[in-house]
Amino acid sequence: MQQQIKFPNLYGEKLAGTFHAPLEDSSRGIILGHCFTCSRHTRVLRDISQGLVNEGFKVLRFDFSGNGQSEGNFSESFYSKQIAEMKTAASFMSAQGVSWIGLAGHSMGAMVAMLAAAEMANVRAVCSLAAKASPLDTTHLLSENQLQELKHAGKLHIISRGRKLELTEAFFKDAAQYKLTDIMASLHQPLLVVHGDQDEIISVEDAYKLHQFKPVDTDLAIIPGADHMFSQDEHRQQVAELVVQWFKRLATEEGF
Repeated sequence: MQQQIKFPNLYGEKLAGTFHAPLEDSSRGIILGHCFTCSRHTRVLRDISQGLVNEGFKVLRFDFSGNGQSEGNFSESFYSKQIAEMKTAASFMSAQGVSWIGLAGHSMGAMVAMLAAAEMANVRAVCSLAAKASPLDTTHLLSENQLQELKHAGKLHIISRGRKLELTEAFFKDAAQYKLTDIMASLHQPLLVVHGDQDEIISVEDAYKLHQFKPVDTDLAIIPGADHMFSQDEHRQQVAELVVQWFKRLATEEGF
């Protein structure tokens, strides 16, 4: 069963989600977060969702506020807000009878999943797809003109996926408060790191760094030939099978 839902974040904004339920009731579930300026309908997330539900998982993939079909302003889509929304999604899953919860995400969504999991005792496992390992303060990626715009106006504008979007100084300040090496050290859950070796957005070297940050209880899977979005059918199938079997093994070992 696949159901389009809405649930509120802490600000009362309605978040759009797709909830998948297996034919038989289940107490194990996975929450999926999407990449920067993307939505829950990213193909790799859809493929993973279908594979998980086929193996008896309840699955929720949702749009962060200011993205996709969710309410809210993109300019207010800070990491801290998205972490809170991931926690709210976990509360929704708990209300659906899920007691074994895993988090997964793609790119930015993977970072949010790891950051949220570090603060959530009820999360049992985390999967990172094409995530960065560099500091979250990304001002070093801006052009000189963008830096000047940010300095003088307190905001800048970008074009992404056909949308003109605004990033504020507050976005970068919020991101800078999260120290990835410290967070990875406090991540107590098993971690699966998946990355394409032809990722044109985030280097595959970041996957190796993530593994180095948390070498214990972390599995690393490099997909030969895969790009950042896992745009080829064969690569998405490979990713979906890896992720599904990894979550299934962990949940089964714990008796779920």
